Amino acid sequence: MPLIHPVLPMRKLLPLVLATLLVSGCGVIYRQPIFQGNLLEKTAVDQLQAGMDQRQVMMLLGTPSIRDPFHQNRWDYVASQRIGRTGAPVVKTMTLWFENGQLARWEGEYFPEQDKMLADNAIRFFGPNLAKDKDKDKRRRRGG
Repeated sequence: MPLIHPVLPMRKLLPLVLATLLVSGCGVIYRQPIFQGNLLEKTAVDQLQAGMDQRQVMMLLGTPSIRDPFHQNRWDYVASQRIGRTGAPVVKTMTLWFENGQLARWEGEYFPEQDKMLADNAIRFFGPNLAKDKDKDKRRRRGG
């Protein structure tokens, strides 16, 4: 029975260990931000006006994160950002108050810079005609 030299398995194992360390170290260099919730566009928030009805606000900002059934006159748009797996999340809330179905006031914070960045990235990755392509697909399914 031949004896296996103890250095030979280590010589084969060393490149594998080095490659594993290099690949696992990639997470240290760049941490992808993770966004959740309602990301509001600055242009939409800038268009808010006192007196708008709830439907107009929903068309501008989208569906709120929180519509409390006990406080129908208050809508909360909540968004969070976390960088990395262990980073603490940053939470921002934009609150809108309605009186008699009309927007009375609003206050809070949101991520205006990140929203622009995410929108630009979506256009870059998916193309500027994303909405048009969806419409073409719908027409194709209907046979028109």
